[in-house]
Amino acid sequence: MTDTTIKTYSGETESEETTEQSGEQERCPECGGRVVSDAEHAETVCEDCGLVVEEDEIDRGPEWRAFDAAEKDEKSRVGAPTTNMMHDQGLSTNIGWQDKDAYGRALSSRQRQKMQRLRTWNERFRTRDSKERNLKQALGEIDRMASALGLPENVRETASVIYRRALEEDLLPGRSIEGVATASLYAAARQAGTPRSLDEISAVSRVEKMELTRTYRYIIRELGLEVKPADPEHYVPRFVSDLDLSDETERMARELLESARQEGVHSGKSPVGLAAAAVYAAALLTNEKVTQNDVSEVASISEVTIRNRYKELLEASDTAAPA
Repeated sequence: MTDTTIKTYSGETESEETTEQSGEQERCPECGGRVVSDAEHAETVCEDCGLVVEEDEIDRGPEWRAFDAAEKDEKSRVGAPTTNMMHDQGLSTNIGWQDKDAYGRALSSRQRQKMQRLRTWNERFRTRDSKERNLKQALGEIDRMASALGLPENVRETASVIYRRALEEDLLPGRSIEGVATASLYAAARQAGTPRSLDEISAVSRVEKMELTRTYRYIIRELGLEVKPADPEHYVPRFVSDLDLSDETERMARELLESARQEGVHSGKSPVGLAAAAVYAAALLTNEKVTQNDVSEVASISEVTIRNRYKELLEASDTAAPA
């Protein structure tokens, strides 16, 4: 066995050694390979040579075991993690509406009345001032619209943070709660690379398209948000999935858009129209059956736009192709 010294984080370690500890914890002292932590055996081992670098580590997990999700939820003694998607960040207490005790038995009439009073006061205390009521309504709107648009949780979190910033910087006077919430969601979707068109956003919103665009520009300018122009390629996977087309069609659509970018066709064109036209043109090239009307309904644009753009894409592809 080689004579290897394993440095630890004890107080007896010299100062010049502590600067090298973080690097040595990631590399094997024997072969220089990457080390990983094996929580099941409470060891830190090298992936390459199998050397046990540390053993008998502290198990920071729960002291109980669970064999399915239901048992895990039943034994867990903590609540959900904090989130910006709730006005109180999920730190408040929720009183269930089942009117049953911990053993599943129904409560008496007197106990039900008592629990109803507790629920009422609990709901009142959760929104103590106008700012919290404003935030509760707006975050509920963001969650509703994001669910209707199929946006992931990270977009909802980002939209919630944007709205909180707008509220803290007093940008809401003179504007509706729904308008600022919609603009926040639209900006968050574009930042996350999962954009939705203005028509799609306004279809699930309670504000008009013109108010949405005006509020969006105001929020972007006042908060200094960096939002890049929408890339047509970001719309392609969703359109291909909704139309139930093949991966070959998606690849061809991306190639058409790349050729159009090289030829400068993107400039001044709607990214949604370009993406829809690319999907339609790619479907024709791969001999898949799809009509302009089908693509038009999925992308929420006119068939005339698809006809004009797909011809431009095919011409740009022919020009960009090597001779």
